[in-house]
Amino acid sequence: MSTDRPEQGSVITVKTQGPLPRSGSDHSNLSDASSKDSSKSSQSSSPVQRKGRKRRKKIMEKPNMSLNLWSIMKNCIGKELSKIPMPVNFNEPISMLQRLTEDFEYSEILDRAAQCEDSCEQLAYVSAFTVSSYANTTNRTGKPFNPLLGETYECDRTDDLGWRSIAEQVSHHPPAASLYCESKEWECWQEFTMTSKFRGKYLLIIPQGIAHLKFKKSGNHYTWRKVTSTVHNIIVGKLWVDQSGEMDIYNHRNKDNCHLKYTAYSYFSRDIPRKVTGVVTDVAGTAKYVVSGTWDKKMEAAKILHGGERPSSGGKDKQQIYQTGPPKLMWHRNYPPPGSELMYGMTEMAITLNEIEEGVAPTDSRVRPDQRHMENGLWNEANQVKVQLEEKQRARRRKREADAAAAQQAGKVYEGHKASWFEKKQDPYTKMMIHMYNGKYFECKEQQDWTKCPDIFTT
Repeated sequence: MSTDRPEQGSVITVKTQGPLPRSGSDHSNLSDASSKDSSKSSQSSSPVQRKGRKRRKKIMEKPNMSLNLWSIMKNCIGKELSKIPMPVNFNEPISMLQRLTEDFEYSEILDRAAQCEDSCEQLAYVSAFTVSSYANTTNRTGKPFNPLLGETYECDRTDDLGWRSIAEQVSHHPPAASLYCESKEWECWQEFTMTSKFRGKYLLIIPQGIAHLKFKKSGNHYTWRKVTSTVHNIIVGKLWVDQSGEMDIYNHRNKDNCHLKYTAYSYFSRDIPRKVTGVVTDVAGTAKYVVSGTWDKKMEAAKILHGGERPSSGGKDKQQIYQTGPPKLMWHRNYPPPGSELMYGMTEMAITLNEIEEGVAPTDSRVRPDQRHMENGLWNEANQVKVQLEEKQRARRRKREADAAAAQQAGKVYEGHKASWFEKKQDPYTKMMIHMYNGKYFECKEQQDWTKCPDIFTT
């Protein structure tokens, strides 16, 4: 931590209801906070260093097997892609449950946030955490496997990262996955759903679910929705991904809010590509922090010293000037290891996600045979098994529909599929019905009691 005197504050100009520019400074080093509160929390912001078990550093290189994407996608224009069967040639050898777990690659941000006494500073860290989950999409254009109904994924990183998680595919049509992650300092959960539309030249992926984060000590409870992802150059050229839209991260305990804007890439714009900017405000609407950076590299936050008050007169074009202290690094990206382009562009963490592990549930994504065949370079076998697993799933669905019709005819209530590790309840914050963790997975794992698990992977 630097012990130099704080630099002179920078002056920035923002529109109160429009895009927010960068803070006028591009320092990467941690700087002393500009107040006693932020200085105090910064001194204890380093995450606990843990030594975990040795994990793999690479997987088998991707086979050089080409397939014309347009030959399949041309029949999908305007359709919901989750219902279109796709060969593994467009996939990467991990499931959507594992991709959701990958959001916690930078969990040390939350460990730092948990030490903050200033809730607005904590929110600045949380905003950086939400941005960090997009960093790996710059060179990851492979599609994750759609989980089968009842498929699960457990990730226990308490030995090195201090958290563990469980995810389950709780609905098939519409597809929905629920995830719960916990550490000693915080817990996070979400029910993730999305819609995807192919528009000819690009593919839109629009998340629908709400993510929750709660800090155990303070009780601060945050919610947010993810922004839209766009996959470009579907027909011709190299695939690339962009993130765009606006996100509000809301503290339900004290009504702090962070409004983030992800600026869509434009060839004609002078903006920094992949730019993210935002302002943290308190319950009165007073701006406390400016956050800025890019979703593929780093995020910084600067405390507002003057000019944070809400303007007395409104108007969309009203300018507000903030004088800030020195920027402080909230998050910096860990770049993929050498040779990652031959391993589906995966990061070091992503490479570990599908590593075989003893004692997990028989429904775990690591046990899924088509995904394992793909990772081992056996793509033809993977495609054959994938068709068999999906046909088995369709047969189970037809049986549930027949059972539901029979129950209705008999005047009985038919429950349908019931998740093993999540229970459908009303979210007390959003009032939506979502699947929430029932707290039983790791207890059953300890006893190796998997009687709740359906048989989904045998063919």
